[in-house]
Amino acid sequence: MTRVIQTAAVLEELFGPVAAPSLQKEVATLHPVYQRWTAASPFAVLATSGPAGLDASPRGDPASLVHIQDERTLLLPERRGNNRTDSLRNILHCPQVGLLFFVPGVNETLRVAGRARILVGAELVQRFAVAGQPPKCVLEITVDTAFFQCGRAILRSGLWAGAERVDVPSAGEMLQAITAGQVNALQYDAELPQRQQSTLY
Repeated sequence: MTRVIQTAAVLEELFGPVAAPSLQKEVATLHPVYQRWTAASPFAVLATSGPAGLDASPRGDPASLVHIQDERTLLLPERRGNNRTDSLRNILHCPQVGLLFFVPGVNETLRVAGRARILVGAELVQRFAVAGQPPKCVLEITVDTAFFQCGRAILRSGLWAGAERVDVPSAGEMLQAITAGQVNALQYDAELPQRQQSTLY
């Protein structure tokens, strides 16, 4: 019989407890190890919410896609597109945003949640000009939380099959840095492939 899950308690019973590293990796700033990772990302999906509902749309540029102003602030240029401005209209209504960063060849992704403002100004947009073309505006994103997502979804999809891996911190290296050494990077990374394969489905 099919049933609808309606409480967090039932959901937790279905999935089981959260592993310690899954909680340890979430921080309230863009940790330096996450800054290294974000700097290598040329592509992200931006999630927003507005009167018409939710939206997720792609953003891409030569890495680094975003400029890291400080550990709490990212600047994301808004390039020309189809002029629907769905994401921007949503931000005017609700500033809360989510970003999912990808690095080619890397199975982990980076999740960032925060609040966005739409900035304009000749000097600001000129900083992000590509081939002489500045963006229309720049999103200033204040980081509330950041953490990396394990690579199972990418592994299942085969998204990077045959792609050359970009050199960014590994899952173990990120956890070791964020936990100030509580997690051993070499051990974590050595055990990760087998753990992921055994829990892929």
